[in-house]
Amino acid sequence: MDSHNQSKNSNSIEDIFDSSLNLEQTHLKEGYDEGYAHGLATGKEEAKDVGLKHGFETGEELGFYKGCVDVWNSAIRIAPTRFSARVRKGIKQMEELIEKYPVNDPENESVQEIMEALRLKFRIIRAALGVKLEYDGYPKPTEIEF
Repeated sequence: MDSHNQSKNSNSIEDIFDSSLNLEQTHLKEGYDEGYAHGLATGKEEAKDVGLKHGFETGEELGFYKGCVDVWNSAIRIAPTRFSARVRKGIKQMEELIEKYPVNDPENESVQEIMEALRLKFRIIRAALGVKLEYDGYPKPTEIEF
């Protein structure tokens, strides 16, 4: 009977040590789980903010180009001979690119390609018209000095 009590005692002492040793692991896991849940919630909020900001900037740039196209088309209606056939064609292509832009599908892979084509068309038309007009919202290429 004495050995049974001793065995019981040693099991309870081992249980105390086991729970003490597992305490750090338990706290580590709880901390990780809480941190992960907090990071998930915070990450979603930050992603939403970034998405809204990017969406606004894209809409602003598209609106700028649409405004330019509308003004140019109005000028063409008033004085069609003032614009060369090449410029009129470029304006029409720009208008088609704006209409083709997948506003409701930002995950569409053609988004970047269409925006780059719009920027290029805008620069070509601007140069052909000799106008010093520029969209200030998107970053300009930095000047490289050697």
